[in-house]
Amino acid sequence: MSVDQICQVLTAGFSFHRKPYYFSQPEGVKNYLLRLQTDGRCRAKVNGKLTYIESGDLLLYHPTEPYELKIDNEENKLGDVLVESGDYHIFFSGQWVDEWWNKKRRPTLIKVDLTENLLTLFRQIVLEQRRIANPYPEIPSYYMRILCLEIDRLLSEQPTSTQNGYLAFQIKNYIVENASTLFKLEDVASSVGISVSRAVHLFKEAFDTSIMQYTMDVRLNMARERIIFSPMPLEHIAESCGFNSYTYFHRVFRSKYGMAPREFRTIHREQLL
Repeated sequence: MSVDQICQVLTAGFSFHRKPYYFSQPEGVKNYLLRLQTDGRCRAKVNGKLTYIESGDLLLYHPTEPYELKIDNEENKLGDVLVESGDYHIFFSGQWVDEWWNKKRRPTLIKVDLTENLLTLFRQIVLEQRRIANPYPEIPSYYMRILCLEIDRLLSEQPTSTQNGYLAFQIKNYIVENASTLFKLEDVASSVGISVSRAVHLFKEAFDTSIMQYTMDVRLNMARERIIFSPMPLEHIAESCGFNSYTYFHRVFRSKYGMAPREFRTIHREQLL
């Protein structure tokens, strides 16, 4: 049996919705499904009921598990009504996947950190599936197996049950959920009911980075995915990812990725051909 039959990626993509969307498959999607929410939020069926899915939520569905997805109008903190939801989604199957799934209990919803490693795995699988000419079709299968094992590692590293650890993860969730808007340290601390100095200390102790640096990383990751996969103008991407000026966005993006946003878009879109 070939590698791609052992673990076969059937379809993979990145979607960004600015209009309402609804999909329902009561009898299951017939194959395994991974869906990673990267932007905005939506609602999906989890344990039999529609549940709000936020940025950083990873959904895992068995082929027989009912699936429902609803993206509709939301009201943000300024009272503006909008639709915004971005996600990676991968349908896959195979003997290796069956064995992996049955090794342990798989929760439908997992809270994850949108790290560079995790996003890169999703992105590479999507890029491989979009290649028009691909003489190495087994490559997505290897990436998929690595992604599944990475999920196992994430499950083993779920948030600590200590009070300080819980507060640190609450802060992280606030940042991920609100990264597309402008906020201050006072807003972050207030969201968990502690002082700014304590919030800064707890976050640094738990994640070895500052609140503002982590916020910047989340915003840049968000912008990078939209640059590659969405048709939005670069100026609009900067604004929608929490940057109050394109000049500043251009500078910090170049500093992190070694090239301007426009050059980054050109290079990565050429890889899709």
